[in-house]
Amino acid sequence: MTATTGARRSRTAARPRERGILSSFDWRRPRIFVGWRAMHVVLMIGLVALGAIPLLWMLRAAISSTTDLLQHPLSLVPSPAKWENIPDAWNLLSIGQYLGNTVVLVGGSWIVQLVISATAGFALAVIRPWYGRIVYGAILLTLFVPGTVTLIALYLTVLDLPLLHLSLTDTPWAIWLPAGANAFTILLVKQFFEDIPRDLFEAAQLDGAGWFTIFWRIVLPMSRPILAVVSLLSIMTAWKEFLWPLIVLTDPETQPLAVALPRLAQATDPAYLIAGLLIASIPPILIFLIFQRSIVKGIGFTGLKG
Repeated sequence: MTATTGARRSRTAARPRERGILSSFDWRRPRIFVGWRAMHVVLMIGLVALGAIPLLWMLRAAISSTTDLLQHPLSLVPSPAKWENIPDAWNLLSIGQYLGNTVVLVGGSWIVQLVISATAGFALAVIRPWYGRIVYGAILLTLFVPGTVTLIALYLTVLDLPLLHLSLTDTPWAIWLPAGANAFTILLVKQFFEDIPRDLFEAAQLDGAGWFTIFWRIVLPMSRPILAVVSLLSIMTAWKEFLWPLIVLTDPETQPLAVALPRLAQATDPAYLIAGLLIASIPPILIFLIFQRSIVKGIGFTGLKG
């Protein structure tokens, strides 16, 4: 009798738990199966359309003449197609120079933010100093302060760096250093590091490993998913940043695309301007497509999926 009961329990435990609104019995009913599948297809088509139509329109506007763009603004097919708009915009608007500035600013912001987020998260989640809770609370408080409130104080700090009395305006450091002070990514990394079993750290310490060795050889190799998420967030934020580079980079020769294109819009043909916007949109799209697996995996680890 006991063996029979144990076998029944094992079979019950082996069965996958049913999740969702519909049960397995409902899915076997033809009407429900067809109806729900049709709804999934319609929703998928709608989501793809919402995401693809703006990109298609931007491509269409970039290869259209200004007259066609004004006469038929909602059309998705240019008449005629002027593919030479893209190389012309590259040359006339100096897209290459501004794109290079953008890559330098984004790359530096990414490195600084990644280093600060990883080291700060490691200190708060793994080392856990006695003052860690105070620092953690201060970081949490910054999330409730709008960025526009601290804009003046941040600009005064960049204008006259404390102790060193140096001005960072019109230099990449004015963009790189503030980018590292991102409380959200620090909290993401901290949460991820806290889920790593502490037995690994204790075993490494018994073998004589220091904190730097634990960080470099144990924590970082296990943290590729969360580092991919932090990288995406930092790159996308830095790529589309407009207000702060506009304030601290007054020299047009050092400005990124996000600042240069609106400045050039007043004296530029609309078709060339949209062609420049198309060029500026291609790099972040390619980054997401290349690293989408790591990004989605990292979002699953951090719990951002809801």
